[in-house]
Amino acid sequence: MNTSVSNRSLDKKRQRIDVLIENKVSFAGEHAELSIYDTYLDAQKVALHSTELLFCGMISGKKIMHVADSDYHEEFLPNQSFVLAPEQGVLIDFPNASLNQPTTCLAIEISTDKISQVVDALNFNQQITQDDFFQYQAKLVHAQHNPQTQQLLERMITLFSENEQHRDYLIDLSLNELITRLLQQQSRDLMIASCKQGKLATPLSHVISYIEQHLAENIDIDVLCKIACMSRSKFYQQFKLAFGVTPALWQQQLRLQKAYKLLEKGEAISQVCYQLGFNNPSHFSRVFKQAFGATPKSIAKH
Repeated sequence: MNTSVSNRSLDKKRQRIDVLIENKVSFAGEHAELSIYDTYLDAQKVALHSTELLFCGMISGKKIMHVADSDYHEEFLPNQSFVLAPEQGVLIDFPNASLNQPTTCLAIEISTDKISQVVDALNFNQQITQDDFFQYQAKLVHAQHNPQTQQLLERMITLFSENEQHRDYLIDLSLNELITRLLQQQSRDLMIASCKQGKLATPLSHVISYIEQHLAENIDIDVLCKIACMSRSKFYQQFKLAFGVTPALWQQQLRLQKAYKLLEKGEAISQVCYQLGFNNPSHFSRVFKQAFGATPKSIAKH
């Protein structure tokens, strides 16, 4: 997320510091509430809980998240989202927070009724052969933002914090988009996990398996259409509905995720670049930074 833009949008709303840990400023909508949390002090095991789904996005700093009902202890960084299911609790450490460099996070609390409305609408309109492809799974989600999600969160900060004309209607549209992206991610992850376990065999699951097995190769859409037994137009429509991106962008996301893991393990940047099908190191560095908010060099150093 572009921190400077976010801060400019909220400067007028955040002049007063009431508390040093999780200082909260909230903006209400009909089906959701957006809050900005600023922490100015190193702290550990700060509890966070919500009766509704809580979608969190980091703006600046770092948190360590400890989920009470699972053995989960992970860093939460800018350009990432962290979604808590209703009634799920989390304990948070703030290792780098200070008065000069606060740790800042946004949280959007979304009603379960709103989520059910979006689920029903998506399943009614979708043409994927699998019944009820979209379904909300009440569990933790921790993921890297794509550029579309980043832009959406920027837009939502503005919509919630400003008294624009048609505010409630525009907030509702943005909520629909945010929930849809979450559902796409969950359904996609469920499909991939089922494919790997041999529990699911659908046209799209075969396509996903093929793309994963040929990450370093350029995508041939005609081959994917044959695997899915679909025309080009139908294939594009169903793939984008299920995964929110084109097959080419999906492949690039997989490449970048694998690149991140390989760099963390200490592999050379140039080797990772060419191994995963990127022909230009400069292009690889640019798309990597767009995806993760950090350069390949900075990840390789850790």
